[in-house]
Amino acid sequence: MLTTWFMIKGLDIALEALGKDLAGRIEGFGRLQAVEKFGTGQSNPTYRLRTDRGQFVLRAKPPGELLASAHMVEREYRVMQALAGSAVAVPPMYCMVDAADSPVGRSFFVMGYLEGRIFWDPALPESSPQERGAIYDAMNRTLADLHQIDPAAVGLADFGKPGNYFARQSSRWAGQYQASALAPDANMLWLIDWLADNLPDDDGEIALVHGDFRLDNMMFAPGRAEIIALLDWELSTLGHPLADLAYQCMQWRLPYDGGMRGLGGLDRAALGLPGEAEYVAAYAQRRGLQGIDNWPFYLVFSFFRLAAILEGVVRRAHDGNASNPQTARSYAKAIPVLAQMATDIARKGA
Repeated sequence: MLTTWFMIKGLDIALEALGKDLAGRIEGFGRLQAVEKFGTGQSNPTYRLRTDRGQFVLRAKPPGELLASAHMVEREYRVMQALAGSAVAVPPMYCMVDAADSPVGRSFFVMGYLEGRIFWDPALPESSPQERGAIYDAMNRTLADLHQIDPAAVGLADFGKPGNYFARQSSRWAGQYQASALAPDANMLWLIDWLADNLPDDDGEIALVHGDFRLDNMMFAPGRAEIIALLDWELSTLGHPLADLAYQCMQWRLPYDGGMRGLGGLDRAALGLPGEAEYVAAYAQRRGLQGIDNWPFYLVFSFFRLAAILEGVVRRAHDGNASNPQTARSYAKAIPVLAQMATDIARKGA
């Protein structure tokens, strides 16, 4: 007998209903036998589907009232579908289901299930120094490859507004933060004004940006430093490529201890990991850039944006809609740390 699989505000959704719906949408889907929720992730809950023909992954919007423009699984599906066959590896996309037609009452998409490795610890304790360097180099190459893609060539010319990316994004995340924060942090409020007063001139550069480019959002092949899937595209848009680079480089500055998964305080050379300057230089070389001006601004923006994102997760936990409430509560402690680090960079420089 088929059993129910997860709860949506007290409503049990049966495997039979979901399986029948997906069998009609996906050729060769087979009979749905089990659904298991992945324990990680805070934004869009994600599930492994087991059928008698294989495995798939379902990624859905969370329940409850959502902030405008948040949890856009539709955008995730579209961008990964567009990147199929490009230099940036993504899973195969099978179907996108809008809430109005959804057997689970929420919008979701189904993609292929891949066997690979996801590294949750940026120090890569399970790897040798040689492999650590290769893994970080693969990330660097993938980031450069992503930013070299012509959005129009893959059907994403209208995937975001062109120009003034940092002005628009600073305003957006300031608004999201103020809408989410139960008790606004003084540094965050100060940073809202600082970002507005220190916007760099728009250089006109436009690229497809991932928006959450970090080690644990990519899957590596078993036994080798090859990225087989770049995941979690919820925040992707057309924007400035240095936003992605600075966002990833926060990892070099965040503390390793305390659950923030940074590289701060580690002997990176001994571990075989590149330093921040070395990583940035490798990216610039791959993209033919002579140098990067205004680096402190991009870092401050990245720290602020991450803190605003986490504030949204904390608010969902408060409202009872978080995908992982226990982890969401720990983010509340991280927000003032991020805000303080951003404030220090803004006042002292990179």
